[in-house]
Amino acid sequence: MSAQIRELSLISNGHTLSQAPERLGWLEPTDPHTPITELHEKYKANGYLWLKQILPREAVMAFRKRIFASLAASGMLVPGSDPEVGLYSGVTEQPELAHKLFMEAHRWPEYEEFCRMPEIVQFYERFLGGKLHLHKRKLLRYNVPGDPNCTGVHYDLVYLRGGTDQLCSSWIPLGDIPVERGGLIYLEGSDALGRKMEAEFAQKNASLPPEERISAYNRNMRTGWLTDDLPALADRVNTRWLIADYEAGDMVVHSPYMIHAATTNYDPANNIRLSTDIRYQRIDDAIDTRWNNDYFSGDGL
Repeated sequence: MSAQIRELSLISNGHTLSQAPERLGWLEPTDPHTPITELHEKYKANGYLWLKQILPREAVMAFRKRIFASLAASGMLVPGSDPEVGLYSGVTEQPELAHKLFMEAHRWPEYEEFCRMPEIVQFYERFLGGKLHLHKRKLLRYNVPGDPNCTGVHYDLVYLRGGTDQLCSSWIPLGDIPVERGGLIYLEGSDALGRKMEAEFAQKNASLPPEERISAYNRNMRTGWLTDDLPALADRVNTRWLIADYEAGDMVVHSPYMIHAATTNYDPANNIRLSTDIRYQRIDDAIDTRWNNDYFSGDGL
């Protein structure tokens, strides 16, 4: 069934988006081999590039399988099922073990290699036009079907104020992520809104001590989220949330000001959503040193 005509019921942190279909649209895909000037123009205009099949699908699926093969010991997967599928058992029997194994995966050499695969590096060398820096703090994320907790509305620079704003976030689906599986969604035209919000926060934060000023959790923000009510935000700024059926091999590149969030995984096939987000910038631009360590729970970012 076509993505455009199938019925959707999108929920994020208890708020239903599909009750207002005029507030939903679809991300525009981009051929990664598009001339660089056109890529720059499109990125500047939209705040994102959804690069279709820029990565080898087999490499993405192999990494997905590696992660779920590790997590299987927690009872998260249906016993005897192929780890590549990520078929949820309905309960994680050993959640503490699942957390331990998942955090260990952030330090795997295979994860570092994945984030530096030639297709990613070559794209960014071409796009950014200089020697690259990959932030060491990289995040893997999984969402089991039915979990109501989703990433709330935010833009990434809130967490990266200690360096340049000339960085790019890459969100990479590790496996196919149709809309029903709860991938990232983007607020249309929100790069400009994010810039406006950040300028307002900078003014409010000007008198704070340096460490608090760059924190996403300072007295003027309290949390890095702008809201968890996605429909209300779309109504307030009169725009749409853009959704997509992502495939293994895709990569979304978005501006640090682009506002985005996630939705609940209600995949009828009961597969777990798995993704990673990483950040590249030019090495000669200012680097937020808080991101020079592997991700760990409670790192304050």
